[in-house]
Amino acid sequence: MISTVTITTITTISTIAALGLTATISIAAAIALIVFLTSRELASASGGSTSMRVGRYLSVGIIPLLMAFAAFVGVRIAEVLA
Repeated sequence: MISTVTITTITTISTIAALGLTATISIAAAIALIVFLTSRELASASGGSTSMRVGRYLSVGIIPLLMAFAAFVGVRIAEVLA
């Protein structure tokens, strides 16, 4: 089962890269990251208990987007240096 998921994931990533959709997906992820960070900051600034809870819940989406953004930046730097 794990090998099937791994093969499917690699195939999907290769297809996306071959179609040139990598830049579009990266831009969408960066925009989503900016929206989540802004929303979390605004929710945390109001100081209410519900707002603080919303701020914590937004962190769940921010962490994976930060990792994807770091990977995108790393790939772009490697392309420039290569």
